[in-house]
Amino acid sequence: MSGLFALLTFLALSSSDAKPHAGLKTWGRFSKLPYPGDKAFLYDTFPSDFMWAVGTAAYQVEGAFEKDGKGLSIWDTFTRGGNRMATGDVGSDSYHNIHADIRAIRQLGVTHYRFSLSWSRIFPNGTRGSYNEIGTNYYRTLIKRLKEIRVQPVVTLYHWDLPEHLQQSLGGWSNPEMVEIFKDYSDFCFHAFGDDVKYWITIDNPFVVAQHGYGTGVVAPGIKNDPDLPFRVGHNLLKAHATAWHLYNRHYRPRQQGKLSIALASHWIKPRRTRLESLRECQCSLDHVLGWFARPLFADGDYPPCMRERLGSRLPSFTQEEREQVRGTADFFALSHGATLSFQLINDSLKFGQLEDLDLRMLLYWVNLEYDKPPIFVVQSGWYVLGNTKTEDPKHMYYLKRFIAEALKSIIIDKVNVIGYTAWSLTDGFEWHREYGIRRGLYYVDFNTPDMKREPKTSATFYRNVIHKNGFPELPENRPAQGMFPCDFAWGVSANSIQVETTPTQFADPNVYLWNISNNGELIKLEGLSAPPLHRATHCADYATIRQQVDEIRQVGVNHFHFSLNWSALVPTGDVAYPNTTLLGYYRCFTRQLVQANVTPVVTLWHHTRQRSNLPTPLDTANGWLNSKTPKAFADYARLCYREMGAHVKMWITLNEPNDEMVSYQEGHQMLLAHALAWRAYDQEFRQTQRGRVSLALHMDWVEPAFSFSREDVEPAKRVLDFYVGWLAEPIFGSGDYPVGMRSWLRQLNSLELPVFNEEHRQLVRGTYDFFAMSHFSTKLVTHAKEDSYTYTEMLEVQHMIDTTWIMSPRPVVPWGLRKALNWVRLGDFHYSDVPIYVMANGVQEDPARFKDSLRVYYLYNYINEALKAFTLDGVNLKGYFAYALNDQRDPGFGLYGQVHEEVIVKASLSNYRNIIQHNGFPIPGASPQQCPALPQPCPGCHVLIRRPVVGFLTLVGSGVLITLGLIIYYTTKRHKEYY
Repeated sequence: MSGLFALLTFLALSSSDAKPHAGLKTWGRFSKLPYPGDKAFLYDTFPSDFMWAVGTAAYQVEGAFEKDGKGLSIWDTFTRGGNRMATGDVGSDSYHNIHADIRAIRQLGVTHYRFSLSWSRIFPNGTRGSYNEIGTNYYRTLIKRLKEIRVQPVVTLYHWDLPEHLQQSLGGWSNPEMVEIFKDYSDFCFHAFGDDVKYWITIDNPFVVAQHGYGTGVVAPGIKNDPDLPFRVGHNLLKAHATAWHLYNRHYRPRQQGKLSIALASHWIKPRRTRLESLRECQCSLDHVLGWFARPLFADGDYPPCMRERLGSRLPSFTQEEREQVRGTADFFALSHGATLSFQLINDSLKFGQLEDLDLRMLLYWVNLEYDKPPIFVVQSGWYVLGNTKTEDPKHMYYLKRFIAEALKSIIIDKVNVIGYTAWSLTDGFEWHREYGIRRGLYYVDFNTPDMKREPKTSATFYRNVIHKNGFPELPENRPAQGMFPCDFAWGVSANSIQVETTPTQFADPNVYLWNISNNGELIKLEGLSAPPLHRATHCADYATIRQQVDEIRQVGVNHFHFSLNWSALVPTGDVAYPNTTLLGYYRCFTRQLVQANVTPVVTLWHHTRQRSNLPTPLDTANGWLNSKTPKAFADYARLCYREMGAHVKMWITLNEPNDEMVSYQEGHQMLLAHALAWRAYDQEFRQTQRGRVSLALHMDWVEPAFSFSREDVEPAKRVLDFYVGWLAEPIFGSGDYPVGMRSWLRQLNSLELPVFNEEHRQLVRGTYDFFAMSHFSTKLVTHAKEDSYTYTEMLEVQHMIDTTWIMSPRPVVPWGLRKALNWVRLGDFHYSDVPIYVMANGVQEDPARFKDSLRVYYLYNYINEALKAFTLDGVNLKGYFAYALNDQRDPGFGLYGQVHEEVIVKASLSNYRNIIQHNGFPIPGASPQQCPALPQPCPGCHVLIRRPVVGFLTLVGSGVLITLGLIIYYTTKRHKEYY
């Protein structure tokens, strides 16, 4: 950590004039931002003049490759060579579908539409002499239609589709003559369309054109013989762009008042190690991709020094005149980001050993620093879905959400001048080297229909809503709630288990010591001597581990503690007639000491874990829960615990999280019977004297439709909740049978796996609860559209996914999911009405070495705040909240306490949780304090007086006698010494 701090300090102290390597500060700056607060979703809006755009490229969508005099492009030729399987001859046929495209653009509500001109449609052989009037009129019509719906065109002169004639006759962009040819083509376009075009892009993504068109051969024209050719091509592309810019600046800008730039694409990269060398390699990686073209334009007119150092003479040189000609030839920074380049077309060799990452916000900040705060127009951004995906594309939608949210943070937090955002693309089309294997459109195109029918995808609906709201305005439900829980609210902490010490430590040492009272007070061990065996009954105070654990629990400030017993250890043989009395005594002592500390014990009889069954060995080896004798054995075990610990335990959990996906329906059925028998046993035999409550605790992470406006996603979400929560909740809290939706779905699948309750068992199980206890940790999204087989559940026909804007650790941190889960219990399909609800476990996993556990601080604050909303705003009958977990020793990564060797460490989250408990929530500033009756202070010896008054009286009398005798002896001895 000290090395990282030194590195960050170095970067922070670097002078502001350290250009053009100012971008090097980016990684240090972002590593110092508050975590996880900076990663939280930002609810805010974009500037009022922000440009919302959508885009396409001519070869991908136009089609009509030989229609109305169009000449061939290098892509028309390239797709007919080698082992390529498809062409863009038709694409999405935008040439014949202007009306459909305009309708889609209008539906989105964008302010700008980016499209490219097909050079070979205007000049079939690439030069003015081959001018094609019909092709030109197509673009005039498109621009006219855009003006009619008040959408500004953003026109790209060249998006990879060079006229084939120029490639064949001149060698394409490898020939310097292309500079003047491009200038003449640009001149025509400025003249023909410029009165209606205010934003021009000369060339799209010159890196791909040079590196992959003339280097790797992945894209057209597919040349890959000369490793130095890409740098000569890039040189010509830069000069061609600069020449076009100067042409526009001199002859067209004064009248047309437009702006012109070149679209530069980039990946993002993060250091593999926190060393300055790694950061420099990251900087060099960006220089080799983005800086290759950006530095000559936005800095000093030359290539990055990193490229010069590593490429030497392979990199062409600019004369001083050429530097001045190139430098400053961009009116804004046009940035492309997303699937076209990241993770697809960046060679590992250009990562220089570092890690590629998708982080638009950091890239924007780097551009802002590196190139002196230019206005940045994101002219291409988005993701993709597989080619068989139709109108449901939540994956694309959530990537769009992520990139737009990062652009918003860049503006609001980082103060970067981002002026516009372009979602890519308007419609599905031909995806370059991926052909039709992926789809990137906001509108689905059915390529098998004659008119290429277009339908809006979920991503289109999402983007339209974002544009309509101009971002993500904060809604009331997004704001933190203020208020307090009731005075009798149960604040708790949970642990899967407690530390057990079966040998008392108080009197375990038989050695004899001499107390050196006259000197330093040390104990000196007398060798060879030992005390006789101590024949006395074991007392609860003899267990040091109990004292330590209870003290740790009290320090948290909770009034409840939830832990699990070990059935297999308590009743090893499965026969309650032969329990482990020592362990039973320990648990009894533990609960007693908790009560004395004013902490209510909440005890789980059986805790489900995937690693082991926790059943007594004879039952485990005899088919476990599938054994018909197991439910009765569990009920007998429950009676033993009620009898031995019920005096101190007033809240029991029979089964903790039995609704695991690894548990079969038959096992679950047996567990329900076991729970019901245990609950009935308490209700009939113990409740009247012990006055306790019994229920089971279900794991209930929330399940949200990936697209909440789609019924096709709402139904899968309900189905998942039926199968994972309703499965064991409905028989107990509802009808006494499994959910109807669960049975009907399995019936459709011809599955007979779900057992049937007979009437006796239905009556046995139904109503066996005193409260609803849930464990909640996270939220997941589901959709019906299959995208990734690894996260697709075939039986339920649901695709699991996450929102890429969520904080991860390693599960998503989604506080509002708890509120929705609580409301599901109250208002869901099963309507469990006003049942008392306890959140029995809620926590997040974080690196145990982080004692300043900021993620857990954030997690607990926000999840408890959502619980408060459920209580105060929604009317959920929430009775208690338990943070999970007490310490890392028993629950690694989840603890409020950490541990280094034998030292227990109080984490930051513990102090923050205790503060929330002390305030009983989130009180309104300035409001009068909540008036709650004072809790009784712990009195270690008071239980003796209460439970055994005669013994207590005799104890007091005996203590008085001993004290009196002691005083008599002391003063008699003193007078005796004075006499002599």
